[in-house]
Amino acid sequence: MRLLLISGFLLATLAPAQSPPQATPASPADQLTQAQDYLKHGRNQDALPILEKLNAITPPIKGVAHDLGLVCYRTGRLAEAQKAFAKAIEADPSDKESVQMQGLTLYRMGQPAAAIPYLEQVRQWTPNSEADANYVLGLCYMNARRYDDARKSFAAQYGVAPDSGAAYLLFGNMLMNANLPELAAEAAHKALLATPNLPLAHFMLGEVALFKSDVDGATAEFEAERALNPGYAPVYDRLGDVYSRIGKYQEAQEALMKAISLDTSRTGPFILMGKVLLRRSDPQAATMYLKHAEKMDPGNYITHTLLGQAYRAAGHEDDARQEFETAAKIQAAGELKLQSPQ
Repeated sequence: MRLLLISGFLLATLAPAQSPPQATPASPADQLTQAQDYLKHGRNQDALPILEKLNAITPPIKGVAHDLGLVCYRTGRLAEAQKAFAKAIEADPSDKESVQMQGLTLYRMGQPAAAIPYLEQVRQWTPNSEADANYVLGLCYMNARRYDDARKSFAAQYGVAPDSGAAYLLFGNMLMNANLPELAAEAAHKALLATPNLPLAHFMLGEVALFKSDVDGATAEFEAERALNPGYAPVYDRLGDVYSRIGKYQEAQEALMKAISLDTSRTGPFILMGKVLLRRSDPQAATMYLKHAEKMDPGNYITHTLLGQAYRAAGHEDDARQEFETAAKIQAAGELKLQSPQ
């Protein structure tokens, strides 16, 4: 019996070791499925190396370049995304998402003129395409100074007739956002020609006039807006501003009171009211409005500066000093943030 055990032991130790079964490499189709599952769950960094490997295979595997473009776009690798979408479009010119994403990618790369043909193609395929595509196409047209095309693109985004007053007013807002006030004023004038009593067109003209320091022009436009749109709180805010600039403090106070009565959610009218009341030598009332503004936005250095002035005018030097110090700290922190490298 012992001899049998020893023999068995020797056979076991001398027998060649059995190799574990080798795992079968995943097929390209299985790898693509795995990468697409990662994409579906937002795991872009996990999908990226798989798709890069599959993208190097020839002949190209259908769908790989498209998915690689999406991953690169989502992770900010725009040059790689542009190349991947170009490859996807070459393989399948009817790949609508790749065409649209190529346009968006080129726009983000600072090439709006190159983006236009792709985004126009998407619009031809799908007139009611995604809002992003219409919006970016409008911005590309603006960059190319194709302003009529830009207006029509924004009109399509918002579902209004391209030659309506609403379309011109929408376009004016986009021009204001792009810091093109003169063109915005032109659009607002055309909006009023199309729809004479259109709300907010006079308001836009007043904003442009105020931007140009044309106080008289701004006052006239804001008054015209008030007559058409008496429930719009910001118009009273702007009237309070222009009246205070020309020393009409009573009119400014009345306008700001209306702004606050209509909308208590914005700090601007409270701050302006505090400033106007200081000019009218009423620091106690000014403090009340400024304290309310401070509660709404404690990080506004202008509010603290005005509060310091109100406290000083009321003879509260310690409170004034504290407010001036707070204002200085907030302003310094803001300047430091602007100067710091991005």
